[in-house]
Amino acid sequence: MAVAVRVIPCLDVADGRVVKGVNFKDLRDAGDPVGLARMYYEQGADEVTFLDVTATVEGRATMYDVVRSAAEQIFIPLTVGGGVRAPDDVSKLLAHGADKVGVNSAALARPELIDDIAHRFGAQVLVLSLDIKRRGDGWIVTTHGGRTETDRDALDWAREVMERGAGELLVNSIDADGTKKGFDLELVKAISEFATVPIIASGGAGAVEHFAPAIAAGADAVLAASVFHTRQLTVGDVKESLRSHGLVTR
Repeated sequence: MAVAVRVIPCLDVADGRVVKGVNFKDLRDAGDPVGLARMYYEQGADEVTFLDVTATVEGRATMYDVVRSAAEQIFIPLTVGGGVRAPDDVSKLLAHGADKVGVNSAALARPELIDDIAHRFGAQVLVLSLDIKRRGDGWIVTTHGGRTETDRDALDWAREVMERGAGELLVNSIDADGTKKGFDLELVKAISEFATVPIIASGGAGAVEHFAPAIAAGADAVLAASVFHTRQLTVGDVKESLRSHGLVTR
């Protein structure tokens, strides 16, 4: 029995509102996160992801409220990322209703954080977010929404985080993000060739025909934001397209 492909709307949340930009710049207001999460749940989303893009101390309390309100209204897994720096942050998010937690910059700064979270809460809770940019004929990892480049090779880092206990990889192409020209299939394929955990493809979805190729390239799930927020596509449109390519959806 084939495993069902998951379709995951992503909501970038700043100060309690959903925002959207291109390559993480020029953010515009795109609505109320709880209302949008509920709409996507009703459309048949398999999961919803919230990314706290202004994860400052002030914004943190607002985010907990958003997570709690959303968890009361949607009955599918809710992943929350942004500003998770310690196991106690994970504990708080889970207590407010999150099912999984996304970690990115803090894990690069202190890789042992991955071990700590996986050991305390289990690998299934930890989604390791990789914001990846091309450099030369390879890829590097970036932090702070793609604004800060590191010298870490993206494929090496993906291997390390899996060894440390990450339960899923959110593979986000910074080059493709917001461009609506399709996922970075070469990147997805490169990571899928050695991945031992599910891969979520992210960055670049702009049309219904972009989703199935990402699964063909090796992704287990597809994540998108602007095509859903602008009402260009519904979750149902994407699932119908996936099914038309012979893929199984829920």
